Amino acid sequence: MATKKMILDLDTGIDDSMAIAYALAAPDVDLIGIIGSYGNVYVKEGGINSLKILELLGAPDVPVYLGESHSLTSDHFDRMQVSARIHGENGIGQVDLPEPKRQLETTSGVDFLIDSVKKYGKDLTLVPTGPMTNLAKALEKAPEIATEIGNVTFMGGALTVEGNVNAYAEANINQDAEAANAVFTSPMQLTMVGLDVTLRTLLTRKETSQWRELNTKAGTAFADIVDYYIEAYEETNPQVPGCALHDPLAVGVALDPSLVTTLGLNMFVSTDKETYGRTIGDQARLDQPKTNVNVGINVDADRYLATFMKYLTGLFAKN
Repeated sequence: MATKKMILDLDTGIDDSMAIAYALAAPDVDLIGIIGSYGNVYVKEGGINSLKILELLGAPDVPVYLGESHSLTSDHFDRMQVSARIHGENGIGQVDLPEPKRQLETTSGVDFLIDSVKKYGKDLTLVPTGPMTNLAKALEKAPEIATEIGNVTFMGGALTVEGNVNAYAEANINQDAEAANAVFTSPMQLTMVGLDVTLRTLLTRKETSQWRELNTKAGTAFADIVDYYIEAYEETNPQVPGCALHDPLAVGVALDPSLVTTLGLNMFVSTDKETYGRTIGDQARLDQPKTNVNVGINVDADRYLATFMKYLTGLFAKN
């Protein structure tokens, strides 16, 4: 089995933590680094959360870099109150993990991404699960990476369902629609793992209780972290029987595209005030024979959940 070099670009909250665990547990992944973003938490807090999760999971050698701290069109970032409710004030369900023994890297996340594309080319997989700001900045600085990188599979957007910020916009895209639009309209080949599919992949207390029964540090911590998330869902999304596996599904699809049914589209992201953050087909490019975004519109949820549980439970059993 060929090992894929992978970078995660995360605003490390709860589902991002599960994405880290999935990438570490998957047998065909070499996680070469994590880039921090803003969204669920502020960029530095997210980076420190990533270090804590890596150490909890027995992966203290994966470096963590900080990316941009705010959108392309602003000079700061204000965390939404709903993020604190869903992910906890500390971003990881109010679970108190030990302070990391390591420091964050001093190289910028954007430079790390560009350098990694130059080094690994088509062997590199990037999974952004926060705003697109870091990727847009990298494309601005080194436009050629759009066609040099192997696989970009991101969690964000909504095509066939409503957004979760408003009727149109999904939260990651909504944080920086200008950055997302720059990425969508670049020559980069993208796979969109949006709310269309992530809301169909759910985790319940049945699964977290299996982790708790392992009686390991990681199993107990992740059971506590994800139970907090499930409880927040009961309050904010009572129609959803569990919590959605947003970010870890993107990692799963990056490794096994057959998990989702996709629709090929040329897309753009609206930056108009009324529809800010909407991810939609671009009428001006509808007739072009080549499309650059594969949009997930259905998912084999049972097969994904079985793989997810096999990977994460196996990892937690050892830590």
